[in-house]
Amino acid sequence: MIDRLIEGIRKTGAPIVVGLDPQLAFIPETIRKKALDEHGESLEAAAAAILAFNRGIIEAVADLVPAVKPQIAMYEQFGVPGLMAFRETVEECHRKGLLVIGDVKRGDIGSTSGAYAAAHLGTVKIGSKTIAPFDEDFCTVNPYLGSDGVRPFMDVCRANDRGIFVLVKTSNPSSGELQDRMTDGRPVYELVGEMVNRWGAELTDRSGWSEVGAVVGATYPEMGRVLRKVMPRSYILVPGYGAQGGSGKDLVPFFDADGLGAVVNSSRGIIAAWKKEEYASFGEAGYADAARAAVLAMKKDIAEALGA
Repeated sequence: MIDRLIEGIRKTGAPIVVGLDPQLAFIPETIRKKALDEHGESLEAAAAAILAFNRGIIEAVADLVPAVKPQIAMYEQFGVPGLMAFRETVEECHRKGLLVIGDVKRGDIGSTSGAYAAAHLGTVKIGSKTIAPFDEDFCTVNPYLGSDGVRPFMDVCRANDRGIFVLVKTSNPSSGELQDRMTDGRPVYELVGEMVNRWGAELTDRSGWSEVGAVVGATYPEMGRVLRKVMPRSYILVPGYGAQGGSGKDLVPFFDADGLGAVVNSSRGIIAAWKKEEYASFGEAGYADAARAAVLAMKKDIAEALGA
């Protein structure tokens, strides 16, 4: 699966993932009103508004980027209807030829971790049928329960040609409270990076890049430089661009000498671009066109930083 992501990056020239993390405040009033008129003040109305909003974004950016990353919490908060909107969002992305990174941050042990992996990357057998519940192409995994929380995901990846991105150094300000702690003279995030490298050696695609990638925040470029060396064959999913403070120049350490090895996520900087001053001329009705313009600006920023 990582080879398909690399192929998409080369085809579009955009090592970019659009984060489909909708909030009701991001959704134009016309879309929200239509959903409320049809479903009343209900969870179903929220889910319908999210799905309609997502479809506009997906249509606008599908030819520009290789992948999207829906954050499941933004859907789960609206209960079962929200999860149905998540599943339909995944389906719509696949129809448009986009890969989907499910930002689910799952991680447990034994059969529980195996069930999470089956739900998001694998299949379940019901009677004579085999069904893919959510059917993402990749998902994010929390490694802090250790190897027996990660290996069930690796097993499902191996069986279904899927991939994972393991949390190594996250972009949030308080990540250092745990991830920067020193153990035997080294920070925890570096030790986790070494584990990702070992896991990744067991699961590589034809290109030599691993199906076991890492999540490292754009807000920590110097740590990214170290981790790029620690995990030479793992793709790095880089959150924190734009709204969280990361810029194109911060991204350079995450890439290798060939301009490969990283894919950068932007969520509200793209999907809520219409609310920003520089894209205000698009208005509510042009929210999807504003998102497209934001992707093009991000693509230019990254290309200039990488000297492309």
